[in-house]
Amino acid sequence: AAPSRQDVAGALCLVSLAAALDFRYHRAEELEAFLRRVHGAYPALTHLHSIGRSVRGEDLWVLVLGKYPTHHKIGIPEFKYVANMHGDETVGREILLHLIDFLVTNYGRDPVVTRLLDNTRVHIMPTMNPDGFEATKVPSCFYSVGRYNHNGEDLNRNFPDAFEYNNATLQPETRAVMNWIKNETFVLSANLHGGALVASYAFDNGNAATGIWEGYSRAPDDDVFVHLAKTYSYNHASMYKGTGCDNRQTFPEGITNGYSWYQLEGGMQDYNYIWGQCLEITLELSCCKCPPENQLEKFWRDNRVALVEYMKQVHLGIKGQVTDGSGRPIPNAIVEAKGRSHVCPYRTNDHGEYFLLLLPGTYVINATVPGFKSKLKTVEILDNTANFSALKYDFSFSEVSVRTRAAACPTSPLYGELQRTSAAERAALHSVLATAIVLAMMFK
Repeated sequence: AAPSRQDVAGALCLVSLAAALDFRYHRAEELEAFLRRVHGAYPALTHLHSIGRSVRGEDLWVLVLGKYPTHHKIGIPEFKYVANMHGDETVGREILLHLIDFLVTNYGRDPVVTRLLDNTRVHIMPTMNPDGFEATKVPSCFYSVGRYNHNGEDLNRNFPDAFEYNNATLQPETRAVMNWIKNETFVLSANLHGGALVASYAFDNGNAATGIWEGYSRAPDDDVFVHLAKTYSYNHASMYKGTGCDNRQTFPEGITNGYSWYQLEGGMQDYNYIWGQCLEITLELSCCKCPPENQLEKFWRDNRVALVEYMKQVHLGIKGQVTDGSGRPIPNAIVEAKGRSHVCPYRTNDHGEYFLLLLPGTYVINATVPGFKSKLKTVEILDNTANFSALKYDFSFSEVSVRTRAAACPTSPLYGELQRTSAAERAALHSVLATAIVLAMMFK
């Protein structure tokens, strides 16, 4: 049979998008034009919006992809990729554009991509620091002024910190991302950087309460973080080999605990996990921060499978709703797995939903509505990532008939309340880590 007019139009659309996105660096106007072109070609699959503006007034664009791109749908988890937080770390910016192109052109054709987007709402921010990128004029492997935003601030040192007070002035790009996290129910995320080749995971900062005397700052969900980092590294073309970028650094299996690499205060990774209830890892994708354009196609090939496999991990664990006696959702109920409570308890959203990323195993899930008796449920969790749906279990509090309210978790050093390290201890620890920090401090 002859192809229909719709088939021909669709094929032309694919060709036009592919032709428009070559392997080179795209400046601000080109990036925006591409995102608008994608949204125009796939209006039912995508939603384009700006979450705020940079210091110089550039939009912080986010393209949302999924079966329900314009709004949250109960039971469908939210995922995000953010790149170019440091303006001179450029590989992530470009491969996210190619990821967008790959997803939209394969939806309805590739069964994995189709099921992924039917069951996940994917948010992609190609650049968090457009001003820094525009200030990066010449490709270089090394640090440049483009790392910072237009106010000269490092955005990955600019978030509230759970371990010590962060005195940095909150930047407009940071505030926009914080509001974005607050307004969505993100479950899983990755933050794309350059300057090394490794998947790094929480915590980036720590104190004695998280085990830093052993050189490792352990999160309550450490086992899940290790799994997430390995998922990316082993699906990457070479990250899993752990050879690093020079003889001074090696990363077994291509992963590292952030603090074990070097201490970082005010990082976005820890902020997502503690205040956003979202597990985020940091992906260092290139030894050169800003490599020559003729290497970009290889970076895309090296990362394509890993980017998709990592997104599928948003369907690990368990999800569900907490409702009252009339079946209405209960916001702000606490739902956590016993033995891994968070310093800022994980609570249900306005739809009464909870999402907990957990590895396969047996867990006791504890649901608590303040003022009422907790409900416990023992569950056996399997790996459902291939089915694109976590285990579903709902809790009903028949005795509850009012919406609960909970104060926002304060953006203060929460872990400082558990166990403080003295000034002398901190000074001793810093001296031990000084050499490692000098070698590594300019990467993340």
